[in-house]
Amino acid sequence: QVQLVESGGGLVQAGGSLRLSCTTSGSIFRINVVAWYRQAPGKQREFVAGITGGGDRNYADSVKGRFTISRDNAKNTVYLQMNGLKPEDTAVYYCNGWAPAFVSGGQGTQVTVSQ
Repeated sequence: QVQLVESGGGLVQAGGSLRLSCTTSGSIFRINVVAWYRQAPGKQREFVAGITGGGDRNYADSVKGRFTISRDNAKNTVYLQMNGLKPEDTAVYYCNGWAPAFVSGGQGTQVTVSQ
């Protein structure tokens, strides 16, 4: 069963950067859409960014201009480059995919942005 695994989170100061990775043991080329979501304590999970197999990208308004999603099919990985991080970006970040069948992610990766 194909599954995605998130990594790359950490603690960073406001204004800093992190790059998250969403990797599969299979071929990510076969997963058409991959999206990043996040969930902050006490809040619902929200969409962050998505990318299609053709490279079309979509972002939440709150991260436009700061986050960039990309995919490297050769490395079976989708990245989320996060620049200009703010304390309100603190959350557990998850990735999911649609092959078109749903492909679940893992337990997420924690991103903490300090003042």
